[in-house]
Amino acid sequence: MAERTRLAVVGAGPAGLAGALAAAARGVRVTLVDAAEQAGGQFFRRPAEALAARRPPVPHPREHTWERLRDALDRYRAAGTVTHLTEHHVWCVERLPASRGFAVHALCGPAQEEGVTVRADAVLLATGGYERVLPFPGWTLPVVVTAGGAQAVLKGQLVLPGRTVVVAGTGPLLLPVAAGLAEAGARVAALVESAGPRALLRRAPALAGQPGKVAEGVHYAARLLRYGVRPLARHTVVEAHGADRLEAVTVAALDRGGRLAPGTARRVRCDALAVGHGLLPHTDLAETLGCALSGTDVRVDTEQRTDVPGVWAAGETTGVGGADLALAEGHIAGRSIAARLRGTAPDPRAWAVADRARTRLRAFAAALDAVYAPPSDWVDRMTDDTTVCRCEEVGAGRVREAVGALGAGDARSVKLLTRAGMGWCQGRMCGPAVAGLTGCPLTPGRRPFARPVPLGVLAGLPEPRPD
Repeated sequence: MAERTRLAVVGAGPAGLAGALAAAARGVRVTLVDAAEQAGGQFFRRPAEALAARRPPVPHPREHTWERLRDALDRYRAAGTVTHLTEHHVWCVERLPASRGFAVHALCGPAQEEGVTVRADAVLLATGGYERVLPFPGWTLPVVVTAGGAQAVLKGQLVLPGRTVVVAGTGPLLLPVAAGLAEAGARVAALVESAGPRALLRRAPALAGQPGKVAEGVHYAARLLRYGVRPLARHTVVEAHGADRLEAVTVAALDRGGRLAPGTARRVRCDALAVGHGLLPHTDLAETLGCALSGTDVRVDTEQRTDVPGVWAAGETTGVGGADLALAEGHIAGRSIAARLRGTAPDPRAWAVADRARTRLRAFAAALDAVYAPPSDWVDRMTDDTTVCRCEEVGAGRVREAVGALGAGDARSVKLLTRAGMGWCQGRMCGPAVAGLTGCPLTPGRRPFARPVPLGVLAGLPEPRPD
């Protein structure tokens, strides 16, 4: 059991760092708990320390922001105001009885076989997001990876997923992923984006509110042009081909309704495919605490407070919007927590700049969500033998049978009838596909644990004291 702290921050990405630093600057003792070996999250991911790399393989566009956050974290750690627990995988946040605060339970180290508990008066959940996976024929072949996964191994391990890569799907993440792979030495055979220019033009007023973001996208596109990569707008990957590993993909154009345009299919040879269709919020810990959701996002007020007293949330877990929005939300949350722990109401003027940025960035994120929606017929393109749930090896045909012949009308019924979602990932990977095949909205499933936990760790927990 670690020393009791005033604030426990779960996640050391942009939101968690901003929240921890804002609270520490106002005298709050903070414990920052993160699964990675270094702070920064996916956005500021650095090469693993064991690689002893002097610099990242590709210059980060926000390097100065990262240096400012890193230096501030180092100062507060040296002063003893912030304790940074790396490689600590939080599996549950427990609200203690009789208003005694919270217990943050984590598994330590790469093996995750030992447990530690951090006691805190308040908790900031900055758990980020994970990639939405939409299955298609051949997506389970080796070296078919998510776009974020390709970026992560390049940033963190300095490894290319392949020599000839196709980057496909939809969303603003595809541009930096493709540009990073090209600059690291891969040949990007195609950048396949299902959204079209007209969708961007229809949202131009909202997008124009963030000229820096638009300029960043143009910058990535220009870098790709230098490597001879021209995006295939309003196209999609139909199928991945190969025997023991990926050898090629079939791509096709989409009509204005988002469906495959007849006669446009063509095959592109490659040895790796990085495919992504946006992100979904990590809400496991919030759900365990009983925090209310709005759709798939944790619901918060203007101070980033959830409806559970003592629990704040910031970043992608409250709605996917990018690093700048996460920084703004984290800063607001940290200031709010510091004031509330002192027993005072925070002055909104103290975070006026961050609040204005938050408002603009949320509008920008909403516009991007409308532009980068997945193709309308992605469910129809899954053949019956397309694997939906990799953990339990459940195909689309079995899910369709559960819905059509057995009357399943929601994801839980499909899980009970087919085992889709019962595996190691607990439906995180197959959830969107099962919901799409079932015709129901994607709703997070409430679980007591956010990850598998050894029985020995559970047995070693202290008995709860009575109220």
